[in-house]
Amino acid sequence: MSFGTAAEAAPQSYPGQSEGDVVVKDLRLADGGSLEQAKLHYTTLGTPHRGADGAIDNAVLVLHGTTGTGKSFLIPTLGPELFGEGAPLDARRWYVILPDGLGRGGSSKPSDGLKGRFPRYGYGDVVEGQRRVVEELGVKRLRLVLGTSMGGMQAWMWGIRHPDAMDLIMAVASQPIPVSGRNALWRRLLIEGIRSDPDWKGGEYTEQPRRFERILPIFNIMTESVLGLQSQAPTRAASDTAYDRMIAGYERKADANDWLYWFDSSYDYDPFPELARIKAKVLAVNFADDELNPPQLDVMNAALAKVKDGRFVLVPTSPETHGHQSLRYAALWKRHLAEFLGAPDAKTEGANSPEGPAKR
Repeated sequence: MSFGTAAEAAPQSYPGQSEGDVVVKDLRLADGGSLEQAKLHYTTLGTPHRGADGAIDNAVLVLHGTTGTGKSFLIPTLGPELFGEGAPLDARRWYVILPDGLGRGGSSKPSDGLKGRFPRYGYGDVVEGQRRVVEELGVKRLRLVLGTSMGGMQAWMWGIRHPDAMDLIMAVASQPIPVSGRNALWRRLLIEGIRSDPDWKGGEYTEQPRRFERILPIFNIMTESVLGLQSQAPTRAASDTAYDRMIAGYERKADANDWLYWFDSSYDYDPFPELARIKAKVLAVNFADDELNPPQLDVMNAALAKVKDGRFVLVPTSPETHGHQSLRYAALWKRHLAEFLGAPDAKTEGANSPEGPAKR
């Protein structure tokens, strides 16, 4: 789903790093609600470069997961690997746009004050907010849309909704099918855990509900690999300790309404029927031990067959992979990004990496 929060971001800064907000008045949402004034926060790295036609030609849009923000990409296992000197998206060369999706971080969200009266939003509304940010920054065409987890899902949506807006799409740890089966069931469990907390009070609580925190480790359980969890909890006593450690990571930090809206927002996600609309070149990268996007569903080849120019890479299970959370470790997948961009170091980077062969 994601890989942490802005609080985990590395202190390292990058060339041209800055933050800003786009304010949209009367933002209409697909479910019928609206926000009188929506704030859309973003971080940028690097400097826009303009080509002979005067248009910005080095912009890339990088989209975070369900529980993250744009700054989540600045953690030590991602930021230096992606945006550092010599990295595939070296901030000295690229203009990197890292938006906080609607409902998260510095963007408008229930915990800002509307609480349970915040209008329902879906992935499509989040994509619309991202588009507003890109336009406000003066970018007419993106070189790349890169997303991980929810961001990968929204990268598919970008290709369908705005097929002329980008050259390349890279979707990491996602599948272009509706959230269903086990993936839908555990989300429902989390949502109902919040709604059934008597202290939630329909979202109009004055003190943060605490009981729902006891079920939040389901997030950790679903997003870490089986082998990773076994190494963390090899005995019953170690499992109890691991659970307590997970709970401690959430106590008094998780806002019930924000979490509920995050996990409900996938209600409108179903890009599969419209994948043929995508004009950009597509690279999808998944992980064999990802329980949220299990390869056993065998959907990726059918999906890529609908895309004009698409390629699929399945990273095999190894001691270095962490299930869905493998997306946190760019060393596992940045070689494919470099090759996709045509970076000069693509042939030498990750020569001993654990990735398996690419699949069409």
